[in-house]
Amino acid sequence: MQIKTYRAQFIRELSSIYDEGEAESFFYLILEEKKQLRRIDLALQPDLVFSEADLQVWNSILEQLKLEIPVQYLLGKTHFYGLEFEVNENVLIPRPETEELVDWIIQENLKIEKFKDLKILDIGTGSGCIAISLAKNLPNAQVFAIDVSEKALATAQKNAEINEVKVTFIHKNILETVDLEQEFDIIVSNPPYVRNLEKQEIKKNVLDHEPHLALFVEDDNALIFYRKIAELARKNLSPNGQLYFEINQYLGKEMVELLENLNFATIELRKDIYGNERMTRSSVQ
Repeated sequence: MQIKTYRAQFIRELSSIYDEGEAESFFYLILEEKKQLRRIDLALQPDLVFSEADLQVWNSILEQLKLEIPVQYLLGKTHFYGLEFEVNENVLIPRPETEELVDWIIQENLKIEKFKDLKILDIGTGSGCIAISLAKNLPNAQVFAIDVSEKALATAQKNAEINEVKVTFIHKNILETVDLEQEFDIIVSNPPYVRNLEKQEIKKNVLDHEPHLALFVEDDNALIFYRKIAELARKNLSPNGQLYFEINQYLGKEMVELLENLNFATIELRKDIYGNERMTRSSVQ
């Protein structure tokens, strides 16, 4: 079968679940991964065909996409901040909003990084996307990363090796941690923050397949991770150290109040590219 013919069939069969643009993006992601062909290659060689073996692979992937299994899990990888990351059912798929948080940290600290070695801690690292991207782009920094899931840490370690950076990974339940035991210049976290009441807003492919441990918090204690991490940061950030959070877009006001009540200074609430209040930066005096 000609690839362009299969492409039309692929998009059509997914049209009841995904919009055409998303289904088409899946097709080209898979095409590049499985056949090392790009959109331009197909345009220049419209008579390219799939073999019977190719069709078996593609039909299997198509059926899994119909079950709304994330395409990144099917491919076993994704891209984040220009780097490649292995992903699986043990870790969240990195989001573009988190790239914005990483970029904020890098841009604010590049000039500092040139003059001293930064010590950075990422809490709830998952795939390691934040810690590894920071280690790659702030090469003089010492980067540490914590997660409660040993399986997530194993994936993060692989990703550090793939991207040729050194990150010290630590298995720890942050909610049970009394002290971080050393001082850091930057603490960053993208902890669980989706309230159960917001589950109806979550797409089925996320709700059914990504790890709930990394996503959800109880409605009546939605800031449990932020409060604990901020309390630890008060003790373990260096003078003028910075605390960065990715946050629930509906709880920006509450996050600022929490940081104010814990006597953080220069608190900044920043919107993401979609106009949602999605991240904060604060410092200790």
